Amino acid sequence: MAMVGLFWIAEGDVYVGAKPAGLAPGVRLTPEAVLGLGDGQSGLHLWEDVRALTVTDVPVKTLRRQVGAVTGLALDTVKELALPMGHGRVDEAPPMMTVRVGTAAGEHELSAYSAAAVGYSPTETDLSLTLLSRLTEGAATMATTLAEMAEWGRAWEGGSPRTAERERLLRSWAG
Repeated sequence: MAMVGLFWIAEGDVYVGAKPAGLAPGVRLTPEAVLGLGDGQSGLHLWEDVRALTVTDVPVKTLRRQVGAVTGLALDTVKELALPMGHGRVDEAPPMMTVRVGTAAGEHELSAYSAAAVGYSPTETDLSLTLLSRLTEGAATMATTLAEMAEWGRAWEGGSPRTAERERLLRSWAG
């Protein structure tokens, strides 16, 4: 499993944002359709009907967000040490993103959690949005691009690649 831009690629599956677990919302890109997953959302948007695909509410990586994550981790550690019994850990949910799917019937909104703990870089965000737009250019483009992403996911071992490699992958997939 690896994060590349706004995408979570797990073996051969491609998601926008984090791969959902249980009833959590998520969006999966398949060769047939854009799928809304999770409790309270459903959507099957066949690629032949999709005219636009974009993401809003993307958390952008900033120094403030990075410092906040480190500070939160430090405070949680202090709490665990000071209150070891019964404190319990309540994790905050990651930021929610909105995936907008444009069809002839109108615009549909799907939700997905961000996979990036401190947000996405502006460059990766822009490249990811370009790639999403490219997926709507036609069946051949979409099928080839998703196949390349899935193939990379099946072959990749380890966690998410470094920033330069993620940007290089996004550029190559976006054509």
